Amino acid sequence: MIAEKECGVRFERPLLRGTLVRRYKRFLADVVDESGRELTIHCPNSGSMMGLLEPGNPVYFWDSENPRRKLRHTWELVEADGVLVGINTNRPNHLVERAFRCGLLDGFREFHTVRREVPYGEHS
Repeated sequence: MIAEKECGVRFERPLLRGTLVRRYKRFLADVVDESGRELTIHCPNSGSMMGLLEPGNPVYFWDSENPRRKLRHTWELVEADGVLVGINTNRPNHLVERAFRCGLLDGFREFHTVRREVPYGEHS
């Protein structure tokens, strides 16, 4: 089990705020950060994201600080109609694992081992 103080949602880096300009080519988005710079950031969601892509929507992203990465920034959240929506399709696996390890899921507290995306049976 993880100590209770470590059970909150955490991102790899602090989230930066910006404004959506547009999303295109499935994995690219242009945003304007709080200093007014326009950035092209990685969009880790290949879905349509219908209802979330209104230009001007607030977005939250993080900076990898890795100059060798093709796109240095990764989009995590978008605010639409006053609601924050997670758009990083890799994030749910991390959140569920953390919830298991923190004992936050009723009916699963008796389990003590957590393994992610384990093959089950043949051809899985």
